[in-house]
Amino acid sequence: MRTYLGVDGGGSKTLFLLIDETGKVLASHTEGTAYYPEVGLETLKKLLARGINQTLRQATLAVPALSFAFIGLPAYGEDSSLLATLDTAPSSVLSTGRYRCGNDMVCGWAGALAGADGISVLSGMGSIVYGEFAGRGVRAGGWGELFSDEGSEYWLAREGLRLFSRMSDGRAPRGKLYELVRRHFMLEHDLDLCAALYGKRLAQRSQFAQLSRLVIEAASAGDPAAIALFANAAAELGELIDAVRNGLGVPSDVRLPVSYSGDLFASHDLLLAPLRSCIEGPARNYRFVSARLPSDAGAAVHAAKLAGTPLGDAAISALEAYFSRNQ
Repeated sequence: MRTYLGVDGGGSKTLFLLIDETGKVLASHTEGTAYYPEVGLETLKKLLARGINQTLRQATLAVPALSFAFIGLPAYGEDSSLLATLDTAPSSVLSTGRYRCGNDMVCGWAGALAGADGISVLSGMGSIVYGEFAGRGVRAGGWGELFSDEGSEYWLAREGLRLFSRMSDGRAPRGKLYELVRRHFMLEHDLDLCAALYGKRLAQRSQFAQLSRLVIEAASAGDPAAIALFANAAAELGELIDAVRNGLGVPSDVRLPVSYSGDLFASHDLLLAPLRSCIEGPARNYRFVSARLPSDAGAAVHAAKLAGTPLGDAAISALEAYFSRNQ
């Protein structure tokens, strides 16, 4: 029986999923962030070794019995000088030729579309859009939080704090977000926010991205300016989707499926509804579809494809049924 391991490395957590060729889930495991620019390469290597060993041990599967693995890593491919190092990150456990590393965007795409042609939008701590069509693959976005990652948690946090500054200055009406930010940081004076942000309290990217929850709470409470940020996020993601389609050279008469994954889509409809409105319609010729599988399952599905033994429809259906039961 062939077995496939998918590893979906993320900014907040890393998911390990082991399946067989019938789509049966054999084991799963969760570790912390795999974002190596934040935690370092040595920590990444230890995380992967620990996670792979724990997952295989759950299924009482020896390492040599694993058919193939795909390891999706955040920021993979964004520094060519580190590609060789990242490609060997799992090598303390897995032998060369039995795995492949790539960007974690591939996990989201392969899960959302079950490995079929189309475009997937990933919006979590960062954001990126990836698509495949007729054997070609193209990405857009994902240039990092300083000047990109449009429509992500980090972007939303940054834009939310910019909105707070406008509310404080009187450049925008004060809404629910203003109150939430003041309460969250326990501000005596609004400008004390500078000390909180530029000091040591929010040193990590993941900590800053969590501030997006304040924007989510404000928008859920009806703050019109916070709601508008989600419309802006959808518009930014729509431009990335168009860029990927153009890069793939998809004929204009092809109605291309677009799906989504990531934490910013997970618990509310604030981003999903405006994105759907943004891309649907004859002018853009997209078909908006719900994700078929989560990203860790996508990584395992992609591992089977890379091994030259792609999962059949029955196996994909078995995975869908499993995750439907275990949501």
